[in-house]
Amino acid sequence: MTTVRLNSADPVSIATDALVVGFRSGQDGPRAATAAESLDAAFGGKLADSLKAVAFTGKAGEVAKLPTFGAIAAPLLVAVGLGDAPDEEALRRAAGAAVRSLAGTSRAALALPAGTPEEAEAVALGGLLGAYAFARYRTNGAQKAPVSELTVVSEQQDGVAERAGVLAESVSLVRDLVNTPPSDLWPAKFAEIAEQVGGKAGLSVEVLDDKQLKDGGYGGLIGVGQGSVNPPRLVRLSYSHPEAAKTLAFVGKGITFDSGGLSLKPSASMDWMKSDMGGAGAVLGAILGIARLGLPVNAVGYLCLAENLPSGTAQRPSDVIHSYSGKTVEVLDTDAEGRLVLMDGIARAAEDGPDLIVDVATLTGAQIVALGWRTAGVMSNDDAVRELVVEAATAAGEGAWGMPLPEELRKGLDSPIADIANLQPERWGSMLAAGIFLKEFVPDGVRWAHIDMAGPAFNKGEPYGYTPKGGTGAITRTLIGLAERHASI
Repeated sequence: MTTVRLNSADPVSIATDALVVGFRSGQDGPRAATAAESLDAAFGGKLADSLKAVAFTGKAGEVAKLPTFGAIAAPLLVAVGLGDAPDEEALRRAAGAAVRSLAGTSRAALALPAGTPEEAEAVALGGLLGAYAFARYRTNGAQKAPVSELTVVSEQQDGVAERAGVLAESVSLVRDLVNTPPSDLWPAKFAEIAEQVGGKAGLSVEVLDDKQLKDGGYGGLIGVGQGSVNPPRLVRLSYSHPEAAKTLAFVGKGITFDSGGLSLKPSASMDWMKSDMGGAGAVLGAILGIARLGLPVNAVGYLCLAENLPSGTAQRPSDVIHSYSGKTVEVLDTDAEGRLVLMDGIARAAEDGPDLIVDVATLTGAQIVALGWRTAGVMSNDDAVRELVVEAATAAGEGAWGMPLPEELRKGLDSPIADIANLQPERWGSMLAAGIFLKEFVPDGVRWAHIDMAGPAFNKGEPYGYTPKGGTGAITRTLIGLAERHASI
């Protein structure tokens, strides 16, 4: 596991394997953002020329490596681009990109702008997230080990590094869960992990098995999970603080594998469906982070866990299920299953009397069509809540965009035999229609937001910044940020 600490020494004198220095781009070439004078002196005034020679410009995300030949204490200088006017997210990404490029190196020092607590935390967090690796199934040793020791050059206090460590640990857990194949992460196993890590963090944990779910009227969870030999689970995690004035409830979609059920997905759309539990992962990671930070807020998390498979016992298109709220739902498409488990989780969460419910889900392919792979869609029954969630996501560096819930789309969910159908017949606006469906299960007067992160939860492309290929841990930090904002109200 990678560790991080702060050090206020001149970066050119720090004994480490690699010194990472941030450079801003400029008309006259790259300019060191920190320790410019000592670095320039150490390299005899030739550092900028050397970087220009390898076509380094300081553009955000660029990384260049130069041997130091004893000019500074570290044998390797890593120049990372910050762009023109770096903000905290630019610092996180720069630190992450640099640390990723140093896989196979034991120690690295990060000399990036870290003059404020926020900047220092951004550098530390970016470095820790960039050092992430999922090597559980590697047997040939081909994957280089990540950097094990990070030093952030800053005069800030060590508490900054400790907070970054908590955030990184929460995100890394979610990444691990998303990356784990469904053969090793079925609903009961996920619930067992939640019990273990939740217990260690001092959380109260309750797990309902399939018999308890059936007896309790959780028709959505039972319906989605009935086609699998691995039955569903509902996990409730609770954190309380004696000084808390607000209670937040987070509900996560936890489909440990989604084949689409009898409404079978094409194989090309199925190969990354181990990530369909990313919402539940984010909720678990966030509740753990809130507890470890000791935030003065009450937080409850619900993990709605099921495996959606086709079989002789699977639910069928045109089946009607009875939700926990009492409303009946006609199932027109078994691949619109996430909203069926969430409707039960939302209705149950409302019984805790929260000030806000936020559900998180890899819910629709329409989110990717509308907003791409890196931007989550945020919907709410309250405009101020929607903007609050978007602000928290933006502050965390997690892309999110507020979306409407048009009233006219509700008619498309009408059913001739049940209270509501789980799918509208038209493709248009289907991300929004899914949000409208979930809104039906939020009691009147309860503030609620829905985050559709189908794309952001899993990076199918190349790594970038502090984001690896595969599970990203998206929205975990957003939820923790929401708890912090409510703790300060």
